[in-house]
Amino acid sequence: MENIKVGLWGLGSMGGGMGRILAKKDGVELAAGIDLDPNKIGKDLGDVLGIEKLGVKVSDDAEDILDDSLDLVILATSSFLKDVAPQIKLLLNKGINVISIAEEMAFPEAQDPDLADELDELARENGVSLLGTGINPGFVLDLMIIALSGVCSEVERIEASRINDLSPFGPTVMKTQGVGTTVEEFEEGLKSGKIVGHIGFKESIYMIAKRLGIKLDEVKETREPIVSNTYRETEHVKVEEGMVAGCKHIAKGYSDGKEVIVLNHPQQIHPEKEGVETGDYIKIIGDPGVDMAITPEIAGGTGTMAVAVNMIPHLINAEPGLHTMADLPVPGAILANMGNLLK
Repeated sequence: MENIKVGLWGLGSMGGGMGRILAKKDGVELAAGIDLDPNKIGKDLGDVLGIEKLGVKVSDDAEDILDDSLDLVILATSSFLKDVAPQIKLLLNKGINVISIAEEMAFPEAQDPDLADELDELARENGVSLLGTGINPGFVLDLMIIALSGVCSEVERIEASRINDLSPFGPTVMKTQGVGTTVEEFEEGLKSGKIVGHIGFKESIYMIAKRLGIKLDEVKETREPIVSNTYRETEHVKVEEGMVAGCKHIAKGYSDGKEVIVLNHPQQIHPEKEGVETGDYIKIIGDPGVDMAITPEIAGGTGTMAVAVNMIPHLINAEPGLHTMADLPVPGAILANMGNLLK
């Protein structure tokens, strides 16, 4: 079996991390690298990833270096559908399968049904497949819930929470979560759109609802500041007592006027400073009921990278078109030759 030829578009912490994971896998060849960072352009991809040389030069020109000799490209450039759609279209038109870790790509219909249909049609026309995935959305607060509901004959209500520590993340995440702001600055940030909280609640709720056959009336979201009672500090931000340490973001899906899906994602730096333990929690009120807890939380960065990598053969094997994690086989860790998993 020939190696699966994979390209990486976006060589930041996520893209670079997935590259290092793939470099250790049998049956995979890292065949292209794209990034706009002038410090990476022209360098050997292996040097950029901090591994042995690969004989592949990093380029800033996707149009020039990508072709259908690649089996798949992992796209790690943005969180938002509007930003990644042009990049995805370019890849699909070149006959390349695409895995995106943009949160809004987990269920693009939630943001723009027409664009989702366009991407689906384009993938079908070119005989390739497209998937958005990650730890959340893409796994914890959607796929795991769907899988656990498989033991239920009836589901009345779903309640799930992901309580995590933002401390390992960089300055961009700190800004979008409002960490280090005053309460007044936090409220202004919500109004201006600079503070967004978690990206992906609508995607998770609509994915769950579609798979379970729940007809949603609407999805409502609330965002509140998590005000610190202690001093907290990371490499990128300092939070004094009375300042904002994170964002409590809740989304609720309604059907027939009732709350049927409630997702809670409070994120803050150093939650242990105030006795908060991280974890992932899923409660399904139904017949039978399900109550699951994983503590501490599943690591977000590593989890996102692993899910994307482990979905590669499943997506290549899939029928052409746009897919969600609810459509494809549940991923498992790939410890054997990845190329041998292709049909």
